[in-house]
Amino acid sequence: MSTDTIRPDAALQGLVDRLVDTGAIRTPAIEAAFRAVPRHRFLPGTPIADAYADRIVVTKRGDDGAPLSSASQPTIVARMLEQARPRPGWRVLEIGAGTGYNAALLRELVGGTGQVTTIDIDEGVAADARRNLAGAGYLDVLVLAGDGALGAPEHAPFDLIIVTAGAWDIPTAWWAQLAPAGRIVVPLRWRGLTRSLALDHQPAGPGRAASLTSSSMHLCGFIAMTGGSDGERTIELADDVVVFADRDQSIGGRLRGVLDTPRVEAWSDVVIPGDQSMEGIWLRMSTAEAGTCRIKAAPSAVRSGRATPATPVNPALAAEDSIAYLASRRVAEGVSRWEVGAIGHGPRGADLADRIIDQIRRWAEEPDAQPTITLYPAGTPDEQMIDGLIIDKRDSRMVFTW
Repeated sequence: MSTDTIRPDAALQGLVDRLVDTGAIRTPAIEAAFRAVPRHRFLPGTPIADAYADRIVVTKRGDDGAPLSSASQPTIVARMLEQARPRPGWRVLEIGAGTGYNAALLRELVGGTGQVTTIDIDEGVAADARRNLAGAGYLDVLVLAGDGALGAPEHAPFDLIIVTAGAWDIPTAWWAQLAPAGRIVVPLRWRGLTRSLALDHQPAGPGRAASLTSSSMHLCGFIAMTGGSDGERTIELADDVVVFADRDQSIGGRLRGVLDTPRVEAWSDVVIPGDQSMEGIWLRMSTAEAGTCRIKAAPSAVRSGRATPATPVNPALAAEDSIAYLASRRVAEGVSRWEVGAIGHGPRGADLADRIIDQIRRWAEEPDAQPTITLYPAGTPDEQMIDGLIIDKRDSRMVFTW
């Protein structure tokens, strides 16, 4: 069947059937919302086949071609709504209006007694979302143009704040505008990785400060909030290799040229198939090693052998004048099975590589394990928080426990 003869209603039901079959949609209310909202109405000019494919559709690019706004992959949309579980009557704030499609799904879920407010920093994106929502019949969704990091105080409190752009922190305004027992679902970034977290508000108790505690997490990728990546610093190791570190990490200029020092390899004896994700190793590293960061090597660096990370977006472990990063090697020619290891450089490169090996082996014992993440407002004293590895951000403090 040619793409120009595909019926929108059949394409819609086919997409939802696939999302149900894969487990992305698990609850009847969310399935009903997906079946009720015509995604193609929020992607004018997009072929029907593309509008109902399970992939991202970029809707706006910058002058350099970088994506600025998009319709998220339906699988990710469904998983985040399953994390959020909006209920009838809830007041919802969406950060990142996009096409308006997610706001329409939220409106279906909260019903006529609820309220959905969506905000986007880009006035053009907000205007498009407003037009798409009106065209699809969702006239009572409130669309605002403004900085999502500031929330929408005039419409607070919110039972749910759902963020559809990559965030580096939980801004003070979100803490303040969340209702008691409210929930935040956010693609949160730390140590170079991103997870969609469902965070439930926990009131203060004896000796404990109020907090947000994770109830679920999913691997995801999102366009960063405008200004939302300012918690990361870029450090050049060479002209074609960079490291991205968080603002609280003491990783700096002494790493320049470290890749010119002798290379040390360490291997874990952990062998995985070529299609298995190693993201869990990164997650393990981020909760155990304060020097965990992200390394990015250009193709020229890989071809020359200057840096050969396991994946294009790859974890590393840095300490002052030394670095090690996750690596892999094929176990035999023609076989898609890989041994996972680490490559180190600098005076402490061997030690850092061994520490990565330790995390690889811990991951291999429980590859699906996930930590609990608890966030507290910035300035919360240590004694009022649970024990665990602490990462300090600008407006919040993250604590990881297993």
